[in-house]
Amino acid sequence: MAGLFFFCVLTALMVVRPAREALGMQRGIEAIRWLFIGTVFVTLLVNPLFGLLVSRFRRLVFINATYLFFAFGLLAFYALLALAPASIGERTGQVFYVWFSVFNLFATMLFWALMADRFSLEQSKRLFGAIAVGGTLGAIFGPWLASLLARPLGTPALLLVAVAFLLLAMGAAWWLTRLRTDRLEALRSDAPASTEHAVIGGSAWEGFQAVFRSPYLLAICAYVLILAVMATFVYFTRLQMVAALGTNLDLRTATFARIDMITQVATLVLQAIVTGHLMKRLGVSVTLALLPITVALGFIGLAIIGSLAALIAFEATFRAVQRGIMRPARETLFTIVPRADRYKSKAFIDTFVYRGGDVIGAQTEGLLGRLGMGLAALASFAVPLAIVWMALGLWLGYAQRERAARQPQGAPAEAAP
Repeated sequence: MAGLFFFCVLTALMVVRPAREALGMQRGIEAIRWLFIGTVFVTLLVNPLFGLLVSRFRRLVFINATYLFFAFGLLAFYALLALAPASIGERTGQVFYVWFSVFNLFATMLFWALMADRFSLEQSKRLFGAIAVGGTLGAIFGPWLASLLARPLGTPALLLVAVAFLLLAMGAAWWLTRLRTDRLEALRSDAPASTEHAVIGGSAWEGFQAVFRSPYLLAICAYVLILAVMATFVYFTRLQMVAALGTNLDLRTATFARIDMITQVATLVLQAIVTGHLMKRLGVSVTLALLPITVALGFIGLAIIGSLAALIAFEATFRAVQRGIMRPARETLFTIVPRADRYKSKAFIDTFVYRGGDVIGAQTEGLLGRLGMGLAALASFAVPLAIVWMALGLWLGYAQRERAARQPQGAPAEAAP
């Protein structure tokens, strides 16, 4: 059921993502750099509201409230695109771009927060890779649907498809949060049934404060920040290459969808071959270090070749390692933190910190472009940063082992130091 939940979430996201890219590019690539800044501010505003929901309501309530909020947003944009197409302009595209960027991170963050709340560290090492396969299948199915439907039905129809899959995701979340007590205890021995459905409590800003009190959470912040910077470098390189293909909205939507589908197929192949055993055999430290190594090698290769085909190959490898290997490993880091941090601190890290990395990456890439520097300059910046990133991944894996070892057997994560 967890895999089905992730399948529905990723399908909803990826069926709409090509439309976001196409609408956001209406004022050119340079405008997207500023949209990243707008997204950071919106994310900062939304975080305390989400923290308030987590503090005041039971888990299923704030999960459903979050997904329903985004579902109604999709319906509102559909109504605008379908009923008043003449009013659609550059400003509408920018609003949708920012809104979807916030939706994208909160939807996946909430899923993984629930997974970290349901499974222990050892169980997460064994199961998160398999669960991630469900998301990969959804991320393949979504772009396939988008590429199939964008031309005959038009871009607005994709938003209704996303709403349907969000509702299915809510049904899967309901099932996961309603497991019987005996099954729950079998899934997570460190979380008493009496606390599983209790209101978490605390303040709306508690997650933000906890991050700056914990070296462990700060290190996760740094890891996520560098991840976002690197992903943004790849992202803007792709935007520039697709922009050269033409200005037609549906053409760009279909092109982005095809690239996404190629990327997700590569992710699925990687997961099927290695992910299931990697964390158990090599440990979280090595698993977290694999993506920085991949990025360093990829940027060196891109600087040497510099073609669209090379970019697609690099992005496919990057996303495959990120989603198929690194992401399940990174999510295990939250299984040993207090329950409130699995939702509140994680929300701050996976949304605001990630979007902050987007801004840094976008402005850095733009500055290098304005200085007339190409892919070689981008690689000279990315490779040393990847070395720092790799060191962070190794330390986080070590710190996780140390914290888990100090936690008494069978004690809830809230008791961990």
